[in-house]
Amino acid sequence: MDILLLERKGLSQREIARKLGISRNTVKKYIENKDILLEPDPGKLDRKSMLDPFKGNILAWLNEDMEYKATWIYDRLRPMGFVGSYEIVKRAVHEIKEGRQRVAYMRFETEPGFQAQADFGEFQIENADGTIRKLYLFSMILGYSRKIYSELIDRCDLPTFLDCHLHAFDYFGGVPEEILYDRMKNVFIGKIAGKNKFNDTLMGFALHYRFKPVVAPPYAAWVKGKVERPYHFIREGFWRGYGFICRETANRDLLQWLNLKDERVHGTTHEVVSQRFEREQPHLHKMPVWTFDTSYRIYRKVCKDCTVRFEGNSYVVPHALVGKHLVLRVKDKEMRVFDNDCLVVTYEIPEGKGHLIQDKRFYEALKKDREMNRRKYGQSGHAKGRAKCTISPLKPPYSMDVEVRPPSMYDRIAEVGI
Repeated sequence: MDILLLERKGLSQREIARKLGISRNTVKKYIENKDILLEPDPGKLDRKSMLDPFKGNILAWLNEDMEYKATWIYDRLRPMGFVGSYEIVKRAVHEIKEGRQRVAYMRFETEPGFQAQADFGEFQIENADGTIRKLYLFSMILGYSRKIYSELIDRCDLPTFLDCHLHAFDYFGGVPEEILYDRMKNVFIGKIAGKNKFNDTLMGFALHYRFKPVVAPPYAAWVKGKVERPYHFIREGFWRGYGFICRETANRDLLQWLNLKDERVHGTTHEVVSQRFEREQPHLHKMPVWTFDTSYRIYRKVCKDCTVRFEGNSYVVPHALVGKHLVLRVKDKEMRVFDNDCLVVTYEIPEGKGHLIQDKRFYEALKKDREMNRRKYGQSGHAKGRAKCTISPLKPPYSMDVEVRPPSMYDRIAEVGI
């Protein structure tokens, strides 16, 4: 290329050779045969590799499992007659894997107030006695402004998960149009008839707050990358080196740190997070007047002893509800019993099992219910029981008394019959 460039500038072959430090015959060859630069080297095309007879085996193994290492493949090629070096196999396996694993992603940005992304992360605390305690970090990020709400929690159950949503909505001052989740069990049940089936409680929660739940495709973490990246951001910026005292203090310090970081220029949007959030906040839906009940919903049938069973304990309810199915709303060691929409009683859940928890008013009301007592004991007030009347072996089944009649009576009976 240098030869042709200098030749276009008007330099002679001798001057080009002197300038480039090469032979004049070389300069002459490339000037007279300019197409030689476009033709492939025939020597390279005809060159064969010692690995060519085994390429089919390598492809078959990698089609079976892309996790097979070059060392594994090399060890199996040796007994098959391959006499080349490990480096040849290593380069070939690397080229095949690189070609198959090369993927491209399309970056997308959402409109203000349209989407939020939510997920869990795991953090660990070393106690004074050397034991490890786990905490979980719930995070929700608004897709447009990148404003983050995060909260450390002790467990990832459904009531706590929904409570974190309520805290995030209060923090943002509204609800986004849709929320994108991973395929966690609190959200996604599976596909039924080709459609996504969500947790019923989550669906009720979503209808109440007017947002659409969406799940990311399986094994596609890049789809919700907006919420994936902040976990590293929080872990390295806030958590590393943080002196943990208690969860409440850590959550307060975390929100203060996030508010401070909202004044930074975001690396993707190239705008200050807080300023971008000011434009997004008016597009969020307003919160409804009534707060959604995030407690567990459990259905139980009332037994004949006026109790419902839950986790090895019995709870007394009014006797008029025997045989009916009630709804138990359980949260934070408290159980509320509902008959349809009517609250029946509230109990505190005790530690352990085998307890009978009761409100004495219910059994007192049962004792005073005359209609119920009549059904159980009859008019006389004595128990009917189920035992049948039996014949005593000491008493004959029929009366053995014989009436003594005069003979004249039998004569009159005989005359009538004649």
